[in-house]
Formats: sequence, C-alpha cells, structure tokens
Amino acid sequence: MNEFFLLVFLALGGSAVAGSVRVVNQGNEVLVERLGSYNKKLGPGLNFVVPFLDKIVYQQTIREKVLDIPPQKCITRDNVGIEVDAVVYWQIVDMEKAWYKVENLQAAMTNLVLTQIRSEMGQLELDKTFTARSQINEILLRELDIATDPWGVKITRVELRDIVPSQTVRESMELQMAAERRRRAAILTSEGERESAVNTARGKAEAQILDAEARQKSTILQAEAQQKSIILQAEAERQQQVLKAQATAEALQVITNALNGQPGAQEALQFLLAQSYLDMGTKIGSSDSSKVMFMDPRTIPATLEGMRSIVADASHPSFGGLKNEQR
Repeated sequence: MNEFFLLVFLALGGSAVAGSVRVVNQGNEVLVERLGSYNKKLGPGLNFVVPFLDKIVYQQTIREKVLDIPPQKCITRDNVGIEVDAVVYWQIVDMEKAWYKVENLQAAMTNLVLTQIRSEMGQLELDKTFTARSQINEILLRELDIATDPWGVKITRVELRDIVPSQTVRESMELQMAAERRRRAAILTSEGERESAVNTARGKAEAQILDAEARQKSTILQAEAQQKSIILQAEAERQQQVLKAQATAEALQVITNALNGQPGAQEALQFLLAQSYLDMGTKIGSSDSSKVMFMDPRTIPATLEGMRSIVADASHPSFGGLKNEQR
C-alpha cells in the first residue's frame, strides 16, 4: 500500500510540475486567471503557474492581422444600390481589454466595420464613391480606431477593395460614358475645325498683308527710282544746256575775234545770230511738251535789232578788253 500511495503521489506531483510550466511563443501573449479572477499576463518565453489554481483563459497573437469584410449592400445618397467590400488591418495592443471588454472580438469588429461602411456610403452620391475612395478610407480608419480603442485594438489601415453598382446602374453608367465620349469627340472635332479655319484665315490675312507691304515697297521703290531718274535727267539737261550755252558763247567769242576788223563782219554775225534764233524756235516747236508755238512776225525785226546791238557792243574794243579781264 505504501508503494501504491508513493506512486500516486509521484504521478500527481509530476503532473503538477508539468502543468506549472508554460512556454509562450514570440509574438503571443497569454492571460491567466486564478480562482476565476484575472491574475497575470504571460509574455514570450518560459513561464510558471500554480497548478490547480491558475488557469489559462485566453491566448492570442499581438501581431498585425487582416480582417476580410465580405461584400455588403449599401445605399448611396442618391438612392443607388451598390456592393462594397473592404480589408481591415488591425492588432491587439491590450490583451486584457480584448478579452474582458468584448465577447467575440472579431465578430464585433466585423459588424462595426460593416455599419461604418454603410454610414459613410449613405452620405455620398454614386459618382463621388469612386473618386473619393482615399478620403473614405481615411474616415473609416479614424472612426474605427476610435471605436475599437476600448477593446484594446489598434486599427492600422482600412482599404475599400471593390465598389460594384447593380447591373441596371452599370448599364446606365456605360450608356452615359458612351454619350460623354461622343460629346467629347464632337467637341474635339469642332475645336480642330475651328482652329484649322482660324489658322487658314490667319494665313490668308498674313499673306495679304505681306503682299500689300510688298506692293507698297515696290511702288515706293519705283517712285523713288522715277524721282531719281527725273532728277538725273533734269540735271543732265541742265548741264547740257549750260555746256551748250558755254559752247555758244565761246563760239561767238571765237567768231567775233576772227571777224574783228573784217569788212562785213557785223552783218555776218547778225546773220548767224538770226539763224540760231530761228533754229531754236524750230526745236521748241518740235519738242513733245510744246506742240504749238505762236510767234509774231513783227517782233522778229525788233529781236534782230536787239541782237545787232549786242553784236555791236561785243565788237567794241572796250567789250573785248572786258572779256579779256573776265578771263
């Protein structure tokens, strides 16, 4: 009997010793109750508990976990039915609160996320639910983090995965998008035609301006050329007349010197002057600018008489001496 009791005692003692040793893996935490009340929390590594008095009631990881939210039907602000699903990243930061503050933590978080998604989607119109996805994620993250803080849970990230309207709404959206594309194509086509017309008109206007400027410059150059030609021609005619006058004067001087002292020299000189006068009238009458020349025959003797006095003065010795002095 003594041996039997000894074996029983050793067996119970070995079982108690084995039950008092607990090994917790890295990243996990364990809650221990003693006689039905919370006693302590076991961290990673080797831990010891009191056999038959301490009881492990909750063991969970403190690493970040993923909560997959199934598709949920929502109603937008403009009464359009959509289905939304999401992914929530979370972790336990206080193991005691996660066990004692809420029952079935994961189910509670799922219902809380679904309720918050319905609330946020109900405040937006359908078009804004697609463009404001990042804003919705930030709002959900903030609201869920505040709501789960009493449970010892930290929400690290919330992402809406799919926002799916109903089949009827999708068909209407496709028709609307097709109409919008046609409208944009028509606008782009009209803008292209307008720009082409504007460019064409602008090109024509610039071409006309350049042509007018070219004609203006050509006209100015022609007028300047004609003006210079007229000036040069007038200058040439003037020089020609000056040369002719000088030649005539020199010729008369030579004739006067040659006939000086000769009998009949005065009558010969008068004859030459009269002939030159008549030749000048003939040239004037034959020019393009003077078609008709009126000459009173009665003035011819008076003209010849004036020339005779000039010749007489030129043949006077004092006149010759004056000419010599002028030379």
